[in-house]
Amino acid sequence: MDLGLNNRKALVTAASRGLGKACAAALAAEGASVFIASRDAAAIESAGKEIKATGWKAADVSMAGAPAALVEAAIAKQGGLDILVVNAGGPPRGTFESTPLESWPAAFDLTLMSAVNLVHAALPRLKESDQARIVFITSISVRQPIPSLVLSNSLRAAVTGLAKTLALELAPHRITVNCLAPDAILTDRIRELSGGDPATIEARAQHHPMKRFGDPAEFGAVCAFLCSSHAGFISGQTVGVDGGALVGVH
Repeated sequence: MDLGLNNRKALVTAASRGLGKACAAALAAEGASVFIASRDAAAIESAGKEIKATGWKAADVSMAGAPAALVEAAIAKQGGLDILVVNAGGPPRGTFESTPLESWPAAFDLTLMSAVNLVHAALPRLKESDQARIVFITSISVRQPIPSLVLSNSLRAAVTGLAKTLALELAPHRITVNCLAPDAILTDRIRELSGGDPATIEARAQHHPMKRFGDPAEFGAVCAFLCSSHAGFISGQTVGVDGGALVGVH
């Protein structure tokens, strides 16, 4: 299937590894021009060369002014923008009582305001595109909160509310807005939490309905589809990429 992504211009954030990198790689493989970013300059350069990105930039999207500068750099390098994939690292773990009040503003800036600022900066150029797509990477926690992740549970849900609002407001401009909600995708983060032990990873996988973790490439493929010409009538949705982990009727 031709996804209609050849020469489409994309910006993907937090793309030096994991889910962001998988999305960027999938878009690039389909012929899109992809500009990527992350906080780690060495890591984003390495990822950019690996997936043959059009360009890359080290940027902390939680910092004031950084999202706008990043969007400007992506547009300058590529000559426009059709696709914005919004991703950010997760805020620190913790329960409500164990999380200091001072941790909330930083998590707010990282998870929610980075998304707000990226869309705000990108929107004028996205409106010029005849195939504009916005995809937010959230989490299964937007439908089922994860224990000891109060910051992520709260703020990724806020991103989902933003996405659904944007889907309504931008529909007249034919801009689709969707969320991808992953669970149990085998990223470096999962490996770190498992201490890098293959036996521990396998034991965790056995608790999953499919008895395995998802491959990041499987997640990236769904992102590429949502950005494709075939997904022009899909908007305001949260698409779970979780191997059946969440099957509630809602």
